[in-house]
Amino acid sequence: MTNAESTLRRELAAAFRWTARFGWHESVANHFSAVIPGEEHMFLLNPIGRHFSRMSASELVALDSRLAGQGEVDPRADATAWYLHAGLHRSVPRAKVVLHTHMPYATTLACLADYEFQMLDQNACRFHERIAYDRHYGGMFLDDGEGGRVAELLADGRDILLLGGHGVLVIGNSVAEAFEDLYYLERASMLQVQALQTGRPLAVIPDHIAALTRQQWFAYPADCDLHFRELMAILDDEGDTYSR
Repeated sequence: MTNAESTLRRELAAAFRWTARFGWHESVANHFSAVIPGEEHMFLLNPIGRHFSRMSASELVALDSRLAGQGEVDPRADATAWYLHAGLHRSVPRAKVVLHTHMPYATTLACLADYEFQMLDQNACRFHERIAYDRHYGGMFLDDGEGGRVAELLADGRDILLLGGHGVLVIGNSVAEAFEDLYYLERASMLQVQALQTGRPLAVIPDHIAALTRQQWFAYPADCDLHFRELMAILDDEGDTYSR
């Protein structure tokens, strides 16, 4: 195993542990994956039945996305995870990391009829023109074509997907980058749900200001690395077993 793969395994395992701490996962049903550096067709995925709070680096299974569409599912992987993640990694080269959760606030917004994510606060502006919508829930991801179908929704640079009747999906270039989007998406969604609950008119940020704020967010690309480094340091300080 290369040092790059070892590092990726530790990062992905840390993302699982923090997702459980934040309460964004659901049972053992959600899945994260990441392409192994230097092996464009191979990706890491959490094994079937393992709880996020117990995930460790060595337990992540390495799968070959070239096998997507051939009708077979590796027995180490949940079938819904295989059909979605293998298809995405094969069809969307920029999807180096794919994080899929049923986190409560973002999923709430995904379940509102024809809802468009509102630019209500600074956190929401991070996602200006980055969100796609899957409004046609057709059951669980148990079809070889699901990965390709979802890939089409992520065209035009969209890297956040609200899955109607289901949950959310984020793609990114690194674990830190994708996890930071997941973090701020849920924070912005929580505020949005709470604002809607007041019944008062929403003070939506003008489009040009939202666009500017998005640019400002990404003028500081190291921020996601700094945050994720701290999250890993907290686990290390606590003697957490994620890196085993």
